[in-house]
This record gives sequence, structure tokens and C-alpha cells, in this order.
Amino acid sequence: MRSVQQWFAEYGESHQNPVNKSIHWFAVPVIYAAITGLLWAIPQPQFMTAIPWLNWAVVATVPVLLFYVALSFPIALGMTALTVVCLWAWSLLQRLGISVWQTALGLFVVMWIFQFVGHAIEGKKPAFFKDLQFLLIGPAWVIAFIYRKLGIRY
Repeated sequence: MRSVQQWFAEYGESHQNPVNKSIHWFAVPVIYAAITGLLWAIPQPQFMTAIPWLNWAVVATVPVLLFYVALSFPIALGMTALTVVCLWAWSLLQRLGISVWQTALGLFVVMWIFQFVGHAIEGKKPAFFKDLQFLLIGPAWVIAFIYRKLGIRY
């Protein structure tokens, strides 16, 4: 497995333009949240309903967070925090009677449009066209940016 520095260096190659970077700083976490919401909205089989907090979003986060642990423990902590916020937010929307799947789908589509506009400005294809694992690197790259601003090593 590549090191976190190798992943970020390669990801950063297609994220040099300041406009594209700015778009990614807000769109990538929102896409991560939207995917969590789409998974949250998948109906649960009967055996899962016995545990109130268990749903497909929670199930899917386990291998994702294990990927981040293997990548970098500090990055995994940041991604865990982001994931918890996402899960809490979808839970809140559901309790308020707001359609989770419609909200998540709308955010997903709009943010991907922003992403592709950013890459058109950049003049480079998104990194995930080269390797799908970059779909997981994007949110970690944003966490790493925040860490650098705060002086936290990862």
C-alpha cells in the first residue's frame, strides 16, 4: 500500500488550481456526507432493525475507516469525526421527517457538478479516473489540509 504522503502527492497533481482546490474543500466532504446519506436511506432487513443505530451507512463505514487506519491513524481519527457528524446529521434529518435519500441525492448531484467544473478549470481529469481508491483519498486530503493549517502531523 502506498504511504499517505504518496497518495496525497499523486492526488495533488490534479488539484493545483486554486479554484479547483476551493471547490474540492467543500464539495468532497459534502459528497462523502451524501454517500453516507444514500447508504443511510437503503431499507434495512429485519435482522438489522433490532439494533436502532445499525443501518447500511454504519456497516459501510467499517471497511472505509479501516482503510483510513491503515493509511494514517490521525487521518482515521479525522475521518471518524467526519463520519460521526454525517451519521448524526442524517439521523437528525430523518427524525425531522426530511427525506434523507432525496436530500443526499440532490447534494451528491450538485457537488459532482461542482467537482467536474473544478476539473474543467484545472484542465486535468479527476484522480479517481486513474484509480478508484482516490474516491477515498479525496476526503482524507481535505482532512490533511485542515491538519496542516492546525499544525497537526499525520
